[in-house]
Amino acid sequence: MRDQEPAPDHTSRRLSTKETAELLGVKPETVYAYVSRGQLDSRRDPGGRGSTFDAREVESLARRNKRESGGSPGSGGDLSVRTRLTLIDKDRYYFRGVDATELASRHSYEEVAEWLWTGTLRPGVTFTAPKAFVAAARRSVNALPEHSDPVDRLRVAAIAAAAVDPLRFDLSEDTVLGTARTLIPTLVAALPPLSAGHRDEGSLAHRLWARLSVRIADEASLRTLDTALGLLVDHDLAASTLAVRVAASARAHPYAAVSAGLGVLEGPLHGAASGLAHRMLVDVLDEGDAAPVVAAELRAGRRVPGLGHRLYPGEDPRARALFALLEEMPQAAPALAAAHDIVTTAARHTPLHANVDLALAVFTVACGMGASAGETIFAVARTAGWIAHALEEYGERPLRMRPSGTYVGERPPQPLPE
Repeated sequence: MRDQEPAPDHTSRRLSTKETAELLGVKPETVYAYVSRGQLDSRRDPGGRGSTFDAREVESLARRNKRESGGSPGSGGDLSVRTRLTLIDKDRYYFRGVDATELASRHSYEEVAEWLWTGTLRPGVTFTAPKAFVAAARRSVNALPEHSDPVDRLRVAAIAAAAVDPLRFDLSEDTVLGTARTLIPTLVAALPPLSAGHRDEGSLAHRLWARLSVRIADEASLRTLDTALGLLVDHDLAASTLAVRVAASARAHPYAAVSAGLGVLEGPLHGAASGLAHRMLVDVLDEGDAAPVVAAELRAGRRVPGLGHRLYPGEDPRARALFALLEEMPQAAPALAAAHDIVTTAARHTPLHANVDLALAVFTVACGMGASAGETIFAVARTAGWIAHALEEYGERPLRMRPSGTYVGERPPQPLPE
């Protein structure tokens, strides 16, 4: 019996640049951009002047682009990034499938971070910083002007720590996790303590407290701070997290990826929002009434800080968890009453729930912290989430976070300017 001949492999044919562009749903120029980034191989057509491409490789790239964009290639839709870390759904959010508010209420910040990184709980885990890293970070931070804000200090501390880490370019999972466990306590240790004689021992929340308040921390306040850190570890693709993933896509090391996140965090619509809510709360406490303060915000054309969240049509679950803890802190009663007054007063204009920024503001005001304390808490907490996202991105195709621009300027060729 004769062996059957194999069926002809039609997918091994070569495609022209025009055919490739049509299959990918992009312009011919973008095809050559794929070649320059190593995503496609081209071959000169011996019978012509153009390039040809392997059909199987082109079809594979088209399928991959469709999966990653959540739509058809070249559709121009919103960027979609697959992640196993955080799901936000119906006024609740989850870390690796576990209710995030329950996780943060029952476990320390360090334990929540480990869960996000590895999917494994490590009860009692604490993060420690190498002395050389802390020394380098403190020297760099101490050289900054006295008026530098906390995020300036954290960004400089991250760069200084990177400079003394010879393994920073090793992007293997174990090494990146080791970096995470030392970078976060280094950032905290680099911030100047506000009380003399403080020793960097105990939980990360305890060490951070000394950088935020001159008061002695009581158990309820420390628990609230620790829970706030756990709640803020991650929140899907916030602007700073997207910046981190872009940096990681280019294979920037973890310190550089965290620095990218810190840069975006300084925007008033992101990490700095709690500072605005803090100042508003102080004004309400001084006035004794939220009405004139809310009116001033609206008259200036600003949104009332600390209210509403684009991902939660109902109550922000992070705020709900923190307010429950703040109710157990007697010193928080005046700030809580002021926050309630703000929500009630603003509801006459637009019915919005309090968000986590207002809850953080109540905490920082009640504990005698400065207006920037909420931003510091946010930045330290989110560093763990940024590294989790960087780890995910290191496992993806390099440079995939590269959208194509739609040029709307003057069509070339234009005359040279005189």
